[in-house]
Amino acid sequence: MTTPEGAGGCRVADLGNAGTRYSNKHPYTYYLNNLTVNTFSEIEILSLDTSDGAEMKKGFRVALGEVVRPSSFFRIHVRACRRFQSPFTPAKHALFAYSTVSKSRHSASVASRLLGATLVVACGITTLVLYPPVVHADAPIQSEGSLGRKIRLHEVKKHGQSAETKWITKGTRVYDITEWIPGHPGGEVILRGVGGAVDQYWNIFTIHKKQEVYDILESYYIGDIDLRDLVNGQVPAENVDDPFKSDPKRHGDLTVHSERPFNAETSTEELNKFLTSLDAFYVRNHLWVPRLDEFKHSLIVEMPNGEEKVYMLKDLKEKFEALKITATLQCSGNRRRHMTSEARSTNGLPWNVGGISTATWTGVRLRDVLADAGFPVDDWPDDVKHAQFMGAEAYGASIPIDKATDKRGDVILAYEMNGKPLPPDHGYPIRVLVPGNVAARSVKWINKIVLSDEESNSQWQRRDYKCFGPNVGGNPDWDSAPAIQEMPVQSAITSLRDISPNSQQDNKLLQVYGLEEDSIVVEGYAYSGGGRRIVRVDVSSDGGRSWQQAELLPNEAKGAKSWAWERWRWVLPRQSAGRCFVVKAVDEAYNSQPDNYEPTYNVRGNLTSAWHRVGYRPE
Repeated sequence: MTTPEGAGGCRVADLGNAGTRYSNKHPYTYYLNNLTVNTFSEIEILSLDTSDGAEMKKGFRVALGEVVRPSSFFRIHVRACRRFQSPFTPAKHALFAYSTVSKSRHSASVASRLLGATLVVACGITTLVLYPPVVHADAPIQSEGSLGRKIRLHEVKKHGQSAETKWITKGTRVYDITEWIPGHPGGEVILRGVGGAVDQYWNIFTIHKKQEVYDILESYYIGDIDLRDLVNGQVPAENVDDPFKSDPKRHGDLTVHSERPFNAETSTEELNKFLTSLDAFYVRNHLWVPRLDEFKHSLIVEMPNGEEKVYMLKDLKEKFEALKITATLQCSGNRRRHMTSEARSTNGLPWNVGGISTATWTGVRLRDVLADAGFPVDDWPDDVKHAQFMGAEAYGASIPIDKATDKRGDVILAYEMNGKPLPPDHGYPIRVLVPGNVAARSVKWINKIVLSDEESNSQWQRRDYKCFGPNVGGNPDWDSAPAIQEMPVQSAITSLRDISPNSQQDNKLLQVYGLEEDSIVVEGYAYSGGGRRIVRVDVSSDGGRSWQQAELLPNEAKGAKSWAWERWRWVLPRQSAGRCFVVKAVDEAYNSQPDNYEPTYNVRGNLTSAWHRVGYRPE
C-alpha cells in the first residue's frame, strides 16, 4: 500500500486499492480487506471523488477487514462520507485514510475479515475504540480501559430487546452491544440474547470461536456480574435462555440423530412411498424452530440499490398465481454413514439412506415476486449474481441469480406441503423451495431476500456445504471450493423382502411379473439434481458381477423438469439371488455413480453417491 503525502502533510493510505467491496446485506456497508495500519495510531476515513458530490444522509458503515494494529488500543475517527448510487449498481467510491499522528508504534496482526469492527456514522465524527487481544473470551484478562464495575443480573435483564441500550453476558462478563447490532453479520438473531446470557448461542454458532471475534466482543465490555448472582462461579441455569424450548413435538417413526438442534431421517417404510407424509419427512435443522405467525410474519425483498419491498403471506397468495411442484429434498450428508464405514472417518451426522424425502409443494414463483418488486428478471444487471435467503432463526444461504429467475427453474416461495400448511419443522409459514439443488439452499422460515453481487456470507454457504479432494484434511481452504448447488445422481435400496405364491397378496404381484415361485422384491429410489431425469436403474444380486434393469414406477410428479425421485422395483426368483444386492442409477446426461466411496471421499462426508450395497439372507 502506498502512503503519499496528503492534505496538511498527513500520511495517506489509499483504501480504494485495499480490496474494498460493496455489501448488499447492508446497503451502506463497505468491507475494507487487507488494510494495513503499521505506522498510524489514529486514522480518519474519508469518502472522496463521488459523482454527484451529495452528502450521504442515511449513514455509512465501514467494516475493517485485515488490520495490523498497535498492541495498545487506538481510535479510528470517521469524518466525512459521500456516495454515488445508480439503480441496480453498487455505490461507487474512493476511500482514503489519513494519519493524524506521525509517531510509529509496534504492530500486531489481527485477521477479522467479515466479522471485523463496524463503525456506524453519519456525516459527522464518530470514534470506535479497538482494544488489544484477549487470549480467551471465556476467561478473559481485563482489557485496557475496561470499567470493572459490578452489575446485577436484574440490571442486565432491563437492557433487553425493548430497551434503548442492549446488554449481554458472556461467561461472567457484561457487554453493551448496542452499537454492534446494526453491523452484526448474523443479522438480528443477536437480539435473542440481549438482556441475558449469550453463551448458548455462542456455542451453537461455532464461527464465533475465533480470537478476532473475542477481540470485537471485548471492545464492548462494561463490567462483571456481581458475585452475589453467581452459583459456583457461573450464571444460574434459570437465567440462561433455552433457544429450543419452543420446538414442536415430532413423529415417533423418525430415526433421530440429534435433539438440539433436531435432525432425523425418514423411516424405510416411508421411503417406499412416492410422496412422504408430513410427519415422516426427514428433518434437517441447523438451529431452533422459530415460533411464527403467518398473519404477522413478513418477507422483505431487497433490491441491489438497497430499496426494499415487504410482503405478507396474504399478499403473496392474493397477488400471484399459485404453482404446485413435486420435488425431492436431499441433505448433502445423505448416506454419509456409508462413506464412513466403507472409506474413512467423516465429520457430520451419520445419515443412512433416509436424509431424503419428496412432497408436492404449493407456492408462488420467486421470479414473479422479484419482478413485482422491480427487478428486471429477463435482463438483470451483470453485477447481480446471487439471490441471498435469510431465515428467521438466522440460517442463511444463496443461489445463483439465473436459477432464481429461470422460467423453468421452478423456484418458489412455498407455503403448503402435500396440500397442507407447512409444518413448523419444514418452514411454517413460508420457505424457499429450490428444486434440483441441495436442500441447504431451500431456506426455511424465510424473512428476507437480497439480490447481491456476492454469495451469502453465512457459514452454511461459505464453509459447511462444500466438497474437497480425498487428500484434503479437516482444515481446508474453504474459499478454494464452490458451494454445493445441484446434486449428483443418487440411488438406494429401501426394501428387500421375500414373497411367496402361497400368499394371496404376494401371488398377485408375482403374476404381474410372470413368476410362480418364491421370489424377492427389491425396491428403492433414484434421483439426480438439476432436474435431470433418471433414465435407467441398474440392479445386481451378485455384488455387481451381472446386471439387470429395474422397473421405474409411474408417478404424477408436477413441475417443468424432473425435480422428484423415481421409485423403482425389481422382482426376481429367489433361487437366482446371490448374497449382495447392488443398485446404481443413470440420469439423462448419462451421469452415473462410482462403484466405491474412495474416489469421492471428503472429510465432511458430503455428496455420498457410490453404489449402494445391501446384504441378503433368505428367510
